[in-house]
Amino acid sequence: MTPVELSRTVLRAVRRAVDEGELQVAVPERVLVTVPGPGGCGDYATNVALQLARPAGQPPQRVAEILRARLAGSAGVRDVVVTGPGFLNISLGDTAATALVAEILRCGERYGFSDAASGETVRLHAPYEVRAVVVQDAVARLLRSQGVLVGTSCDARPDPEWVSVLGVRVDTYGRPAAPADAADVRPVPCEAPGRRVASEPRQRPAPADAADVRHAPSEAPGPTTPPQVPAPTTASAEPPEPHPRPEPHPRPEPHPRPEPHLLPPPATPLPLGRDAGRWALLAGAGHDRPRVGREHLVQREGNPLFRVRYAHARVRALRRNAADLGFGAVPGAVPEGRELEVLLADHPRVLARAAAHHAPDRLARHLVTVADAVLPLLPAVLPRGAEKPSAAHCARLALAEAAGAVLAGGLSLLGISAPEHL
Repeated sequence: MTPVELSRTVLRAVRRAVDEGELQVAVPERVLVTVPGPGGCGDYATNVALQLARPAGQPPQRVAEILRARLAGSAGVRDVVVTGPGFLNISLGDTAATALVAEILRCGERYGFSDAASGETVRLHAPYEVRAVVVQDAVARLLRSQGVLVGTSCDARPDPEWVSVLGVRVDTYGRPAAPADAADVRPVPCEAPGRRVASEPRQRPAPADAADVRHAPSEAPGPTTPPQVPAPTTASAEPPEPHPRPEPHPRPEPHPRPEPHLLPPPATPLPLGRDAGRWALLAGAGHDRPRVGREHLVQREGNPLFRVRYAHARVRALRRNAADLGFGAVPGAVPEGRELEVLLADHPRVLARAAAHHAPDRLARHLVTVADAVLPLLPAVLPRGAEKPSAAHCARLALAEAAGAVLAGGLSLLGISAPEHL
């Protein structure tokens, strides 16, 4: 059972509860199922009971119990547990993961795409800035994957190098005739005005009200005279003067403040090439300034882009090696791949949310998570030594190929290549 099928199953449970009179609410158009959060359990979780509690006039726990009784008997559902204020945690049957992998292998790189047109049209507009144009290009790809018709525009014709190196595409140039109808794509730019930083300190004059340690004499300078010795006092003399007040401590000289100067703008992403350059501009959130540096070219585990592309290349190599050994991918149970299966099942939701929020960085982070989950499983895909290929090897290969399809499809939506060899 895929997440889409499970969402429909939950909707049917709600509809049955409404038809039988236990819930007096309008049946929602769709139900969101996600990976269980902290304190949850099972394969998926949904907060539909919390959404329906107020219009139903019943406590969330009561609504959750009503739905749990109907979900527990559904095909493909092994168990349903209510946790927290009313979350439904759903455990699927043993065949659910097998069906998920089979579905991904059938769809290939288009897994998570919407084949039906949504009827929605979105117009995107970007300023004349390299990151804004690249983000707009990725957002347009994401929206089209969800069946949305997209038109793009830019304040001016993009630089030819943006097109040839970074592979951007813009439909029209100039401000849109109806700006209110266009969604502005304005991430923090890659190149910004210089920022002020500290440099060598420069002496500054002391403020005018600073105390001076050299007090001017009260009289004009003249010939020096010997100091007068006061006459000895007697009992009838007046009491002595109080102890004189000490001179105030001088105010210390203020520390010299460093003189600021302007740093040059960050480096352009063009020298990184298409794959690393686009990743540098897309991987960070739109409100963060992108890190454009050669670290995106390093072929090491510390580079997230390398891990994603390396995982895909390893999967493709395993497929070729398995063919040489005479076996192929056959979906089956892979107990050690549970974490990866959950991530693969969540891929359609990630695509939909990234498209809706115009946030390709969400997809980039998801791909890194998938790559980190599949890499530890790859060494066990092929038989070792004199071991013969078995059903377990076929199932592991199928799961690995499913992960490879998700990685390839996600990279294509970001405009980045998925290499066969690396």
